[in-house]
Amino acid sequence: MALPSFIFFIWISILCRNCFLCDELDAETAFSTGGQADFRFESAKPSRYLLYEVNPGEGFNLRRDVYIRMANLVKFLNDDELWTLVLPPWNRLYHWRSAVKQSQIPWSTFFDPKSLQRYIPVMEFSEFLNATEGRQIDEVYYLQGYKEGWKDGKWEEKMDERDCIEQNSFVEDIDGSWLWWFWDFPNVTAKNFKCISIQAQSTYLKKFLISTVHARSVFLVRAETLIHGSFSEWSREFWTARRSMRFAKHLRRIGDSFRSAYLNSTDTEDKTALKDDWRRMKRKHGVAIGGPYVAVHLRRRDFLYSHKEDIPSLAGAAQQIEKVLVELDLRKVFVATDAPDDEFEELRGHLLPYEVYRYVAPEDVLAKYMDGGVAIVDQWICTHARHFIGTAVSTFSFRIHEEREILGFSSEATFNCFCPDDKPGCDQPSKWVAIYD
Repeated sequence: MALPSFIFFIWISILCRNCFLCDELDAETAFSTGGQADFRFESAKPSRYLLYEVNPGEGFNLRRDVYIRMANLVKFLNDDELWTLVLPPWNRLYHWRSAVKQSQIPWSTFFDPKSLQRYIPVMEFSEFLNATEGRQIDEVYYLQGYKEGWKDGKWEEKMDERDCIEQNSFVEDIDGSWLWWFWDFPNVTAKNFKCISIQAQSTYLKKFLISTVHARSVFLVRAETLIHGSFSEWSREFWTARRSMRFAKHLRRIGDSFRSAYLNSTDTEDKTALKDDWRRMKRKHGVAIGGPYVAVHLRRRDFLYSHKEDIPSLAGAAQQIEKVLVELDLRKVFVATDAPDDEFEELRGHLLPYEVYRYVAPEDVLAKYMDGGVAIVDQWICTHARHFIGTAVSTFSFRIHEEREILGFSSEATFNCFCPDDKPGCDQPSKWVAIYD
């Protein structure tokens, strides 16, 4: 090869390589879990896409837990090839009762996409539709248990293609494609549909998705069927994914403004300031002090029937709150509750002369961020309290425990729940400690 041609060849090679690097620099947060961009050549390959959905009856905070299961599956998939997790749009849930329209809500309304992307590649469903041709998902797997249950009463990881056990809403069209509601996005179909009986942790699917399934896009329906397994709350993987789930900045600002205006609470005084990058934030217990108020999550409504043995009367709840206020020499209480107004006022009456607050979203905030956003503001304010009391077996309270653990509150100030009136010494929540390394 002549010298000028050889030099030109080298120059073109470097230029092309730099083009790949520039693409990855733009997507640094999508492909890196460390402090610098991860320049893996395989990341220039077309991504495969994992979509998922959860049983419609499940609430907001259980769905957040299922996200962690899917995120860790995608994390392990990316050890071998590039996968992107497609986030299911939010639509009205059972507990979202306001009259505002709540459909096709992107995850960026509630969470910080950049923080999510610092753990795994993610995209909104609308972005997925723009990135793929034909608005068709290749493979749909409807996850279900085994009709016969556990063999000999023993649980083991396994999966099999089976007939569908229960009725589902997928319908085969005359052209062989499959129809579903697809979150009310128009003209979306699936190419293939199968039911899979499975009992396994989420990462069990890795070999199946890489070695058996060759479709570019795979949709797991009823993803809550998969469990955390080895990557539950006692694992580094759980907590790494959980730490990436930062609330959207606009919602944190609303909560911070409320704290400052009514509860004399600021990050500087409370020692709860966040670092911009969650990967560089590791807190020890007791570092966070919290604002000069007690926060409680008092679940009512459906819990009055489904978990009546776990919750106190309003008078009983007030007695437990007052006990903590006296012990900590505090005068203010923040209440996150689904109780109707008359019950909240009754609780406030039991707590005179203490100052009792709750967050009531202005109409413009409710219209813009909806019930999910208002719930996150409640959780954010509870997260920053000097002391927190939750409701037993409530995932809303569990998520607050996790936020406080990440901020560095003591376990004694975090893992508490109300006791029913007839069981004053009831069991308190398990203390799941954040694991970093």
